Amino acid sequence: MSTPDPAAVVVVESPYAGAVFANTEYARAAVRDCLLRGEAPFASHLLYTQPGVLRDAVPEEREKGIQAGFAFRTMAARTVVYTDRGITLGMLAGISHAQAVGCPVEYRSLVGWASMPKEAS
Repeated sequence: MSTPDPAAVVVVESPYAGAVFANTEYARAAVRDCLLRGEAPFASHLLYTQPGVLRDAVPEEREKGIQAGFAFRTMAARTVVYTDRGITLGMLAGISHAQAVGCPVEYRSLVGWASMPKEAS
């Protein structure tokens, strides 16, 4: 089995809070998009919000998840921001962190998602 090229490691930024079901489906589609591009994506908001891990609605736990996700950016070639469902405050924090640590930021869109209402769940 081959090891992923470190140049292909990406941190995924996409919405989570609000319309959690629709945003989770969108984040999964974003991760799939990355994989199909030959990248090794990391989407902390999909991992850390699993039942029994961290509660996004608890500010202290949400912040722990955000900070843990930021730690992965030092290993990433770039941050990829999926924009079809808008850019949230959490995503803005991720973009700011990427810029602060010198991680390139790339904006992307997914076919078929641009017309989906952002409030859908």
